[in-house]
Amino acid sequence: MGNEEGRETGNQTSAAYFLILTFANLPKFQGLLFSVFLILCLMSLLANLLIAILVCTDQRLHKPMYFFLLNLSVIDMSCTLVTAPKMLAILHTQRHTISVTGCALQVYFFLSLLSAEFYLLTAMSYDRFAAICYPLRYVVIMNKKTCLALVAVCWAAGFVDALPEPVFVFLSSFCRSNHIDHFFCDLALLVKLSCTSTYLIEIAIFVQGVVFGFVPFSITLTSYVFIICTILKIRSTEGRRKAFSTCSSHLIVVILFYGTALFLYMRPKSGFSEEINKLLTVLYVTLMPLLNPTIYSLRNKELQGALHKLCSY
Repeated sequence: MGNEEGRETGNQTSAAYFLILTFANLPKFQGLLFSVFLILCLMSLLANLLIAILVCTDQRLHKPMYFFLLNLSVIDMSCTLVTAPKMLAILHTQRHTISVTGCALQVYFFLSLLSAEFYLLTAMSYDRFAAICYPLRYVVIMNKKTCLALVAVCWAAGFVDALPEPVFVFLSSFCRSNHIDHFFCDLALLVKLSCTSTYLIEIAIFVQGVVFGFVPFSITLTSYVFIICTILKIRSTEGRRKAFSTCSSHLIVVILFYGTALFLYMRPKSGFSEEINKLLTVLYVTLMPLLNPTIYSLRNKELQGALHKLCSY
């Protein structure tokens, strides 16, 4: 199907809907891809839901670090729910259509949650900075009011940052094609399909990259420079080990999050075929939300204790 159906916009015809191709070039593997991605998505949702239940029900986990982890789990679950259901429905039914409104909303919520996660990881790095560099004042610095304010700012900033994107989708004319060669409504592809000027949205994307990419990364990096310097000043090996263990899970998550994001979006696209690019992206979207709770639960004795307590009921 092409762009036969549309709406008139001046002398142009804009698509009334989009076709998300997913992995249409791999017809023999549709069933296998559906099964693999369904299992990954369910595991991700269940793992993050388990983290949320543990943090909410166990009094020992009512601490700043776990409050941030709870919000990280909510973001990861939401991100999976924004992209996965439509992808799985397409793989199962082979009905590739999505409305312009649905596409705009998917773009908005996906980018909002992505930017909120950037900000939240930055807030978590500040929490670890306070815990290691100012242990005696930690309870005062990271009080309940501060934690609530930081989380509220992360969520609000994320949803404000992504406002230009759905506006662009609604106001643009997509007359070149209505085929989106991805498994969800990808903003970069929509920009390429647009027949109207993309200058403003490209400026907005650049500003957003600086605001919720470079700035949070710089703050996180600075926090860990101070953390490492403080740890190196500890004389005892056991003291250094304990200090590092308090931030190791977060550090691993940060490295994986930024590392995979840079690999997916900054590397030359010509290095892999479009199908491999899509496969890597869908694995990123489905695996990262699964890795976050796994890393924290495997390396955290308090979470393991809360899980053992929950299972013993």
